[in-house]
Amino acid sequence: MEKKQQMNRRLKSRHIELMALGGTIGTGLFLGSGKAIREAGPAILLAYLITGIICFGIMRALGELLLSNLHYRSFMEAIRDYLGPRVSFVAGWAYWACWLALAMAEITAVGLYIQIWLPNVPQWIPGVITLVIFLCLNLITVNVFGEIEFWFALIKILAIVVLVAVGILMMALQFKTGNGYVASPLNLVAYHGFFATGPGGFARSFQMVVFAFVGIEMVGVTAAEAENPRKVIPKAINGIPVRILLFYIGALAVIMCIYPWNQLSPNNSPFVLVFKDVGLRGAASIVNFVVITAAASACNSSIYTTGRMLAELTSNAHRPAIQRISHLSKRAVPSRAVVISSLVIGLAAILNLLMPGEVFTFISSIATTSFLFIWAAIILAHLRYIRLHPDERTFKMPGAPVSDYLVLAFLAFVMVVLCMERQTLEALILTLVWFAILGVASLSQPRYERQ
Repeated sequence: MEKKQQMNRRLKSRHIELMALGGTIGTGLFLGSGKAIREAGPAILLAYLITGIICFGIMRALGELLLSNLHYRSFMEAIRDYLGPRVSFVAGWAYWACWLALAMAEITAVGLYIQIWLPNVPQWIPGVITLVIFLCLNLITVNVFGEIEFWFALIKILAIVVLVAVGILMMALQFKTGNGYVASPLNLVAYHGFFATGPGGFARSFQMVVFAFVGIEMVGVTAAEAENPRKVIPKAINGIPVRILLFYIGALAVIMCIYPWNQLSPNNSPFVLVFKDVGLRGAASIVNFVVITAAASACNSSIYTTGRMLAELTSNAHRPAIQRISHLSKRAVPSRAVVISSLVIGLAAILNLLMPGEVFTFISSIATTSFLFIWAAIILAHLRYIRLHPDERTFKMPGAPVSDYLVLAFLAFVMVVLCMERQTLEALILTLVWFAILGVASLSQPRYERQ
């Protein structure tokens, strides 16, 4: 029975690498980068560099935890082992809810983007169709999910590579944009300097930059389905942060070299601006296609993550009816958990008819704020692991435990930054209330001794 209920290890290295990479390259880069640039100016590049280094630390801590016990189905089991069942309960249900909220926002976004092409189609229809398609695909086998994410990520990466290549060519030719600006690296410092908006703007930009990296820890949910995890997980973790830094920093640097940062609109995609200026017809439609791909990819990742997380959360339930949610299908997929999670995500289609867009923005803010606590739990579990097993460590996190404390200090700094804006402060307060409710619910958890 134990063998029958084992998940299949069918996710290859290329699947996992592109999955985590694609999960962090989303609509925030393609649509929201103009707003991020206007907030911090060229210094946004430094904000991405710092956050990327921190995320690399989180990933290395995560990788060390996963490789310490290849029986872990996800990083939540490591948190349970080293921080206890109550912390694991809170983090697990919070993480499940985070991805549900993000998925709701993404299927709403798909509807909005489709309306650019088909303005008469009701917003909720494309979202429902997208959800049903990915639900069916997720119920087949895990490698189908992996292939979908691989190609979605490839589309997004190709769009960024083309942008960077075009930008470099424009600088080499000293291309003059439609507004008369010459493409040059000097544009990074020519308009009020590198820290153009001062320390305040630089600090505030971290809330958007950190949110851009949300989902990077998704590699930790693939642990039970990774093919040859001792080889795949280290390779994926060591490669992803560097590539993300190159894609984000490369793309934003090129954009600000082509146009003065203060000339970019916070409401329009700078990608569209670049492709229009080089004479590419249909630039807006091309970028819209890439953005729809990004939103659909995030929805696909959400179905996968929430399904696996719900299966894990219910696998040890005392009530047989709840425990049956974690049952695996003949294809070794937690089909019941995937269907239940998808039905909850589908509520977004109904709510879309009743609730204004600001509500979804607020839900997303709460979800992304919650990820700070999830990341902190990973680091705290890692600290306890290296204290209990100093001589059994493999795939060591560089500089630990000092690097662990630096990551925690950074997360605390971001919490302070969230208090600087009203909307994010409200989201932070509600997140704390949500965690308090989960904390009370966790009192019912039994004592647990680490195996």
